[in-house]
Formats: sequence, C-alpha cells, structure tokens
Amino acid sequence: MVELAFSILASDFAHLADEVATAERGGGTIVHVDVMDGHFVPNITFGPPMVKALRPVTKLPLDCHLMIEDPDAFIPAFAEAGATMISVQQEACRHLHRTLQQIELHGCLPGVVINPATPVDMLIEVLPMVHYVLVMSVNPGFGGQKFLPLALEKIAYLAELRHEMGLNFRIEVDGGVAHDTVAQVVEAGADMLVAGSAIFSPGKTEQNAVEFLKLARAAEAARNEQEV
Repeated sequence: MVELAFSILASDFAHLADEVATAERGGGTIVHVDVMDGHFVPNITFGPPMVKALRPVTKLPLDCHLMIEDPDAFIPAFAEAGATMISVQQEACRHLHRTLQQIELHGCLPGVVINPATPVDMLIEVLPMVHYVLVMSVNPGFGGQKFLPLALEKIAYLAELRHEMGLNFRIEVDGGVAHDTVAQVVEAGADMLVAGSAIFSPGKTEQNAVEFLKLARAAEAARNEQEV
C-alpha cells in the first residue's frame, strides 16, 4: 500500500502539532523529518530535540532522513529521541554496512539514501539489510525543488532488484513529488512518498493530502493491474 510520508520541513513550525494532526487526518501515515547539518547539504534544519518534541504529539512513525556528514555520531541520539526509522546517505557513510547495523542495534528501522548522481548499483551489497531505500529526486538541501525525471529509472530498477533478489524493502522517493508527478513515481514502483510543499498549505493541508493520496492510489491500482 502506497503511503504518504509528509515532510514537516514545509509545515508551520509555530503550530507543528496541529500541522502533523491535519496531515494525518488527510491520510498521511509517516512523519518525515529532514535533518540537515549545513555541511553535507547547504542548509540547517532539525536535530534530536525536534524528534523528541514530536514524539509525544503523534503516534505515527517518525522517519528521520540524516543529511549529515557524520551520521554514526548521531544515530544513538535520534534513536533515544524517538525515531522509528533512520535513513543515511550512501555518500556520507565511510562504512555503510556498519552504519546500517548501528541503526538496527539502536532499535530503529534502517534505510539508505542515494542522491541523483549516485547509481543504484552502489547499494547492491546492503539491500538485504535495509527496511527502505530512499531515492532523492532532487539534490538535497532545500524544499520545493523541481522533480528530476532520472529518478524514475532508479525507482524502476530498484523494484526490479527487489523482485529478483526476493527482498521486501520499501522504495521511498523524496523531492518534487507533487500532484503532477506522483502518478509516474508510483507507476515506476515507489511505495513511500515524501511530500512537503505539495501537502502543507494554510487551510488546505488535509484536502491536499486527500487529493495527493487519491492520485497515488489510482496509479498504484493501475500498476498492480499491469503486474498481474
């Protein structure tokens, strides 16, 4: 089942609990937390204190995407703060296998992320370890960017590998996923959709989420028909 992982980067931070509740009413089932350090990407956003503040206000899984230079140093803090899922950038991990092990050892679901210039084949060895693979469909660092179509080939290739290797990892996509791109993303094989700017809008968040998921589920039904 396709899920909406709504990115709080696009929300109104002054009313964060209400924003999360509204997106959840619209059908969102995962809270996506973009963690940026100003080094790996040219922006600074949230740290473990934000996750800790979020944990009491929602029962939804907290999906923490670490766009940071030294993820190993922060995994324990994010796990302790209440993260459910932690994903790390392939490009930031010197010892990716060990880093993914650490996430699991700290009681979280491990995920791995690739930037637009990173080939899927860089992940072959760790695919059996991960709960999900996140394909960046923009260069990370800022919300509201335009979707890069080259991501579609990566999503389709990951779906193919998942089938060939007999695995069941999820395929998550982040960057420019909106009402006009969601269908092609789902048709390619994605099942966790990160969206921020397309969802959060004063007075329209719930409606945006409902409409977004309607498009996603229609594309999922079409994909399933083709696979039969």
